Amino acid sequence: MQGLAPSSKLSLTVVVVVFLLGMAGAAHGLTRVVANSPDEPCMNMTLYYHDILYNGNNTANATTAAATKPTALATTYWKNSTYFGALMVFNDPMTVGRALPLAGEEPAARAQGFYFYDKQTRDFSVVSGTGDFFMARGVATIRTDAIEGLYYFRLQMDIKLYECYV
Repeated sequence: MQGLAPSSKLSLTVVVVVFLLGMAGAAHGLTRVVANSPDEPCMNMTLYYHDILYNGNNTANATTAAATKPTALATTYWKNSTYFGALMVFNDPMTVGRALPLAGEEPAARAQGFYFYDKQTRDFSVVSGTGDFFMARGVATIRTDAIEGLYYFRLQMDIKLYECYV
């Protein structure tokens, strides 16, 4: 993984829609670095995103909950409980390796935001960050890495940042 120190704390906000933010990095004494071309990001990394859906009984370890109820149309066409159009809100741990962080262990990062079930979206906009990734902009391309039942899945996120502040 390029550019991520083991002790770095970061939080990437990954959402399906792009938020417009009015703050400038220069106001915080940081220098803006923009990639020279779409093929050369200013930072490139791979992290694993762990999503634990709330099932009504797992309050202690759930990281994602439905913010809307599925419509009748969604439940008619999607029999596998991943209801098309459902809005999910998440605060998920992200790790460098595939394993979930152990109790008391800090994840390498956290992904926070929301997503819709649509069976197709695989590129997310990265619209912000904290710490070393303040005001970062880029794209996170995901692929399903593991699924365990209806309530846990792990995604591999290949993250390319095209606007970084240092």
